Amino acid sequence: MTQSITTVAHEMAMHYQTILADWLPKQSSIAIALHNEYIYFSSTTDQFQLSVGTPVQKNSVAHAVLTSNSKIDAMMDETLFNQPYYGIGYPILINNERAALIVILPMHFSFPDKEPINFLTGKDDNGWSPVLIEDIMYIESLNKKTWFYEKGTQHKTSITLKELQLSLPKQFLRIHRSYIINIHYIKTITRDLTSNFQVTLINDMTLPISQSYVSEIRNILNF
Repeated sequence: MTQSITTVAHEMAMHYQTILADWLPKQSSIAIALHNEYIYFSSTTDQFQLSVGTPVQKNSVAHAVLTSNSKIDAMMDETLFNQPYYGIGYPILINNERAALIVILPMHFSFPDKEPINFLTGKDDNGWSPVLIEDIMYIESLNKKTWFYEKGTQHKTSITLKELQLSLPKQFLRIHRSYIINIHYIKTITRDLTSNFQVTLINDMTLPISQSYVSEIRNILNF
């Protein structure tokens, strides 16, 4: 890697931080990837740390930008840190070579000017039914399909958990790669026999809390 590329990457990052300053939170980070590795990283928080030279992994925001050469709107990513985060990717050029600039945001970040959905339409044996969002207890990803549960009734939707997480109201909380819960239906949060956290809903359904989500969940729920 030449000094000129490093300098250009730094200047590019500063430029985007200025442009996006109106809505970027203080705890945001900026990464730049070139030739399938990260060549620049800047963060205002210890929550996210990334070493220059770290390879770009498949299914990451950076990989999607580098292969498509197009902007990637906010999507959940877990490829860089030991916790989930939002990534927004922008295609850029560094010395006439394709690169990707990634804005990294914490999981609890609320995107501006985005109204949360107030219902989900689900399919069951009787057809399609719109369900008010406050009636949904939890949402599950199972066998590459998304299911949501409302007072004992199971519905299927074509919307993925990643997409839903960007659209749900704040009372919905991602606790696992496979689960999003409505905190209004939490009965208790306990530890299982292996000391891992789990949540029990008011219908006595118990769901695991993934270790990668624990810190964020404890911060949001204040326990």
